[in-house]
Amino acid sequence: MAYASRIINHSKKLRNAPNFLWHDYAILTRCLSKDAQPSFGKRDDIWRICRHCYAPSERETVSRSATNGTITVFDIQKRNISLTTMQTRNPIAGLAFNQRFSCSQVYMRRSFSSDSGLPSHQEIGMPSLSPTMTEGNIARWLKKEGDKVSPGEVLCEVETDKATVEMECMEEGYLAKIIHGDGSKEIKVGEVIAITVEDEENIAKFKEYKPSASDAAAAAVKESSPPAPPKKEVAEQPVSSSEQKTSKPTTAPPTKDRIFSSPLARKLAEEHNVPLSSIKGTGPDGHIVKADIEDYLASRGKEALATAPMAKAATPAALDYTDIPHSQIRKVTASRLLFSKQTIPHYYLTVDTCVDKLLDLRSQLNQLQEESGGKRISVNDLVIKAVALALRKVPQCNSSWTDEYIRQHHNININVAVQTDNGLFVPVIRDADKKGLSRIAEEVKQLAQKAKENSLKPDDYEGGTFTVSNLGGPFGIKQFCAIINPPQSGILAIGSAEKRAVPGSGPEQFNFASFMSVTMSCDHRVIDGAVGAEWLKAFKGYIENPESMLL
Repeated sequence: MAYASRIINHSKKLRNAPNFLWHDYAILTRCLSKDAQPSFGKRDDIWRICRHCYAPSERETVSRSATNGTITVFDIQKRNISLTTMQTRNPIAGLAFNQRFSCSQVYMRRSFSSDSGLPSHQEIGMPSLSPTMTEGNIARWLKKEGDKVSPGEVLCEVETDKATVEMECMEEGYLAKIIHGDGSKEIKVGEVIAITVEDEENIAKFKEYKPSASDAAAAAVKESSPPAPPKKEVAEQPVSSSEQKTSKPTTAPPTKDRIFSSPLARKLAEEHNVPLSSIKGTGPDGHIVKADIEDYLASRGKEALATAPMAKAATPAALDYTDIPHSQIRKVTASRLLFSKQTIPHYYLTVDTCVDKLLDLRSQLNQLQEESGGKRISVNDLVIKAVALALRKVPQCNSSWTDEYIRQHHNININVAVQTDNGLFVPVIRDADKKGLSRIAEEVKQLAQKAKENSLKPDDYEGGTFTVSNLGGPFGIKQFCAIINPPQSGILAIGSAEKRAVPGSGPEQFNFASFMSVTMSCDHRVIDGAVGAEWLKAFKGYIENPESMLL
């Protein structure tokens, strides 16, 4: 106790600590209490604290983490005193995306100056852009290290499990360090990808910066297996060492295990890769001589010649292949389709529809579109319209299954499958039953182009209630069965149209007509067989009498 009092009395930094604690105890308690909040009236109190406390020559940062999730930080300088408060309950701030992604979570952690000599900086984490996203890729950085960033400027492009999204900045500063560069893959959500600072002169201090190891240490502790009892290991080690010590004298083989052979026999055995242990010597005292090696080679020669062709034929030729890494969209498509086939009881209904009247109506509408300068209408556009109207007529098929209830949707949003070089996308046409054919044709072409450019936004593909997949028109597939896109309960597979001979009015008269095969995949938990047949009947009526879609 005497030594402690001497240190306190003679310390320059703590010489005035007793006076400060006695005179301004209430001020310190109020500023550092759990319920402390920033206010303009507390600046005088902080200045009174500064008068009694020792202030370093440059700057001293005092921080305290409160149990209620509020961090109060005092920056005490010679002539400048500032109070900063931030909430730790939601450690997500500072970054935003397009207006359509305001709900996305961006992980950010602000770090203050520490004993390591690093100035105040901000760690930007991999954002979470969808409920199913657990990791993402960095497509490319639009800003370089050392560039100044301002609110609204795009930092980088993040490749999610469904699309590529631009990540914008909301705070002004400088990009000091890029942790994960262009093309970085499988970055976990929340993992640090970049560092920003407020002052330009602090950029050089982060040249060799590495993210804080606190998260990694926590993960390592979490992943570590249950601790093995140390006493066992300590007890076993001396035993093993003693065994090694006792076994050293016996390492030399006994005399009876030695193989005696003549120098010429050993040389001949080495040239022909013959193990001496497999030969019984006929020389004095069992020595192996040259004749023994020659007899062994003569006896094994016939077996070697007989087995050589078989071994040669049994060796397969090496396969030539290339490993293509999985893209994010490929991983998500694989997992969702596997989940669909394993958990959804599929059944399939197929019907042939005559499309002669549909093709005639399409020709007439395209003539009007060309005169007005509009987009041409495809057969797929007419199919989407017929699907939407059939769902309005049979709303049981516009539903989704949950463990507690069947949700029947009032909006009819049709997803359209689009195949691209990057994978399969399903952009959505919202309220397709309420839109005209020209509007549907225009939206389908725009969304298909976005899908090929890998620039779809979440609003472009989320919220669908039914899906249409067409392999007939572009690929000539006659008929196929599609996999349901969960959580939807149905998908329609469109085949190609082909000419068929149909009976005419006379006994030996035949006419030709174009028929298109369509197959509906249904979730039997939601759509019963009779309900699915009723929906297909309504769809066939709209296709074979397309004028009814215009009413």
